[in-house]
Amino acid sequence: MGLDQQRLEVALKSERQYIYLPFHLHIFESIASTNQTLWELLEQGAKHGAVVIATQQTAGRGQWGRNWISPVGGLYLSVLITPNITASHSYQLTLATAWGIANQLRKSGVDVGIKWPNDLVINRRKLGGILTETKVHQGRITQAVIGVGINWMNPVPETGINLEMWQAAKEPKLIPCLEVLAAKILLGIESGIQSLLQEGVNILLTRYQQLLANVGDRVYVNNLAGTIVGVTPTGELHVIMDTSESSQATKPEIYLQPGIISLGYCTSPSQ
Repeated sequence: MGLDQQRLEVALKSERQYIYLPFHLHIFESIASTNQTLWELLEQGAKHGAVVIATQQTAGRGQWGRNWISPVGGLYLSVLITPNITASHSYQLTLATAWGIANQLRKSGVDVGIKWPNDLVINRRKLGGILTETKVHQGRITQAVIGVGINWMNPVPETGINLEMWQAAKEPKLIPCLEVLAAKILLGIESGIQSLLQEGVNILLTRYQQLLANVGDRVYVNNLAGTIVGVTPTGELHVIMDTSESSQATKPEIYLQPGIISLGYCTSPSQ
């Protein structure tokens, strides 16, 4: 079930477009948390571009302190970056990562979308999630660990989907092995962060919203209905609320911080 480092390095080199991250690999079969392990390696001298990868986590962490169930057969990895951006822009790292990974997988024919705020979906079922943790000095993010979990061949709940299940009927397989998947996730993180830092958040956000599965969805806030129209540069959900007025200009707009509402998942069989 482990991951072959040499095969992964070959896959990384074969598709490399950027040189933003050097990808210093640390590979494990099972650890408590890839994010936590990477923070520990940082204390021991790990540098920008260090990567921790495992196929099982025994104490994975999710958003808002939740446990992240990480059974054998998944792909769990974390990358250390030194972005030096304003602390208030921390959510842009998650937006960039989500777009980069989704875009990279879509290039291979995997129909991945983004579910606000930090999940990757296929047919509106959860394929993976992202957890970004940062260290701030004098109002700037000096170090960030970006953690990603992807369902490869691990069991998933009804609201989830794993990549092997999704591509079972496809010949040849779009993602032939775990090492190729890991390479695509790492290259996706790199391209997303590269886009953010070099081209700016407005260009990144346009790309992100093109893959956002929630655009057009109806939501209820304080028992009032609204329609999701996008995401702001700081990661807030942009919702236009219903009114009795027919003029679009008079409809109130609200902006929801991550964690205020949950958008839910599809539970019907995937197409």
